[in-house]
Amino acid sequence: MGSARPKPKRLAEKLLKIRNMLDGGISQNELIRRMKLENELEQERVSKYERGILEPPLHILNAYAEVANVYIENIIRDDLELPAKLPSNIKKRFS
Repeated sequence: MGSARPKPKRLAEKLLKIRNMLDGGISQNELIRRMKLENELEQERVSKYERGILEPPLHILNAYAEVANVYIENIIRDDLELPAKLPSNIKKRFS
């Protein structure tokens, strides 16, 4: 049998950082609105993503990347950082 894929250790930290850095900090419900996922995502689930209880599916990670204007690998790769300002003015890989 195959082994489980490795989970990013810093994912929850980065998801929380994105929300807290957007416009000086936004609510979880505002984040959901900006990601245009009101019909699919609830505040409780965002909270679980930010606390590392659940790992978001790829389309939700992509929505985080889009609102932050960063490449998705900046969120999921532990060796890459998020930019100092979000949303980022320029979409590039930050190391």
